[in-house]
Amino acid sequence: MPEQHANPPYDALLLLSFGGPEGPDDVVPFLRNVTRGRGIPEERLKEVGQHYFLFGGVSPINDQNRALLDALRKDFAEHGVDLPVYWGNRNWAPYLTDTLREMAADGRRRIVTLATSAYASYSGCRQYREDLAGALATLAAEGIEPPRVDKLRHYFNHPGFVRPMARSVLASLADLPEDVRAGAHLAFTTHSIPDAAADTSGPAEAHGEGGAYVAQHLDVARLIVDIVREETGIEHPWRLVYQSRSGAPHIPWLEPDICDHLAELHGAGVPAVVMAPIGFVSDHMEVLYDLDTEATAKAAELGLPVRRSATVGADPRFAAAVRDLVLERAATERGESAERCALGALGPSHDLCPVGCCPARAPKPAAAGADSPYA
Repeated sequence: MPEQHANPPYDALLLLSFGGPEGPDDVVPFLRNVTRGRGIPEERLKEVGQHYFLFGGVSPINDQNRALLDALRKDFAEHGVDLPVYWGNRNWAPYLTDTLREMAADGRRRIVTLATSAYASYSGCRQYREDLAGALATLAAEGIEPPRVDKLRHYFNHPGFVRPMARSVLASLADLPEDVRAGAHLAFTTHSIPDAAADTSGPAEAHGEGGAYVAQHLDVARLIVDIVREETGIEHPWRLVYQSRSGAPHIPWLEPDICDHLAELHGAGVPAVVMAPIGFVSDHMEVLYDLDTEATAKAAELGLPVRRSATVGADPRFAAAVRDLVLERAATERGESAERCALGALGPSHDLCPVGCCPARAPKPAAAGADSPYA
């Protein structure tokens, strides 16, 4: 018999993601959505779109989300969690506003949201919350009573997120030639963001150099290194590095870039590298292009053996972690105590983003936080 769990006050889970094109004709309109308000010329969007055109104009992120939806629904059904799961994107169909409109029509009044971004930062958390607020405002303007929307806490250090990545790093190490395996370096990668955005990530009292964004990634990297050492008996050297920079050259962004790091390692005589994209939930375009295409080509040019470990994607352990987070938050909202699973030194994140957390350059309303206009 399946386990029985109480999930009130929630009556739906919203999977909230970035979105991506699903054909060549979608690429430029998608990029126009992503960059709206920045005044980027059409020709520049076409240049950026070349990454997508290399893959037929299709980003893998939507199929990854469909697989995750299936995994969540399967896990919920097997464990007696009677909670429908919806899906909305910030930048492409199914659009967030359309999904919230559908949820409201279905009578969903209290929604808990899983964002496909595990760490604290403006682009990884507050921007999602701003888009939620914008979508709820649109519903209100249409005469639809907006549902109450909460957001699950950051899950970067949840065992169901960390352990699948660690197993994948171990698999990548095992796939290296035996003569270079023991000396392999671990390059943990995440999306580069402006230094200023990193420094102000997380709650205001925690702001400092690199902010919560860098601290959280470093904590996850150490956890994986520890698991690898326990499994293999080898302490592999490692570093947190960055990829996918997209900003103006004069603005400082987090470094080193993965390709520069590979060149540095090769010059130092490192025999092999495992690239571990710990900053990403799924193998979307920035993983496929920046690591599997660009960084792998750089390694081949150097004659440096590399492997790229998998993201968690729709791993059943991650689906189980989401269930755990939903039930934890539901219990907390009911005023009950709940076990808050977290590995590493930082402990579980806050449920409610405080005022001043991951601030935007131009303040905008943001839902699902202490400063939400939709309490």
